[in-house]
Amino acid sequence: MNRAEYQLLDVFTDSPFAGNQLAVFLEADSLETATMQAIARELNLAETVFLGAASAANHYPMRIFTPTQELDFAGHPTVGTAQLLAELGLISREQTLILQPPVGKLPIRFSDSKATFTTARPASISSSPLDPSSAAALLGLQRHQVVGTPVISSCGLAFHLIELADLVALQNLQISEAEWTRAVAPSGVEQVYVYVIEASDDTEATLRSRMFSREHGLCEDPATGSAAAALSGYLATTSQARSWRIHQGVEMGRPSVIETATADGRVQVGGNAVLVGKGEIYLRG
Repeated sequence: MNRAEYQLLDVFTDSPFAGNQLAVFLEADSLETATMQAIARELNLAETVFLGAASAANHYPMRIFTPTQELDFAGHPTVGTAQLLAELGLISREQTLILQPPVGKLPIRFSDSKATFTTARPASISSSPLDPSSAAALLGLQRHQVVGTPVISSCGLAFHLIELADLVALQNLQISEAEWTRAVAPSGVEQVYVYVIEASDDTEATLRSRMFSREHGLCEDPATGSAAAALSGYLATTSQARSWRIHQGVEMGRPSVIETATADGRVQVGGNAVLVGKGEIYLRG
């Protein structure tokens, strides 16, 4: 019986049992795609990473799976994998690390306890089929609790971005599955990122957010780096701020902190991660 070992981390937090869970399989080149997908389904975490052997110094190919599909790009798997490689002494925090999922090369730098990657592409922003009224209906809120007009933004994974008026709206929203089916699903973008700007000045801002997607039913995510990148890329076009501190997962009891900034049109996404365990998957056949 073959065995595949994995490491379990909590990402975008410096405390165990918070942030977003991640499983990472190292030197996974021998695994078939179908096996990777089956393992991700078995673990049933938001994402599972399968890392190839280094193709060059500090350069690793990476594949990312949800329980139902492979992703071109995701944020908390990138930060978590980088932190794991440093924790295990497989790379030096003094050098730039390159992780390469299907979206392209993601350069990662370390500072203090944080790992920060730069997106492979600038944010691509387009109109959303949601308007303020349909967004309010989707979230079970009143029309006045939705600020501005929702948009779609992507740095490799697309999200509907919906700004809300205050934390009360963010905390009390209730997703309507019927409205999701009617207004969100036809767009082909089944990720919704809802946020409140708590404080802002000319250089930085503090936000609270929640992210919902439909994988196998509607679910909420405690920390979503790809959504934070998409949101920051969009906010850079609408405000003077160029760095953001985004708190997510509070309502789920898994608080996380995602730090972002924009430079030369691309988005930098950083945070901590904690190694919390390891395990084995038995491979038969």
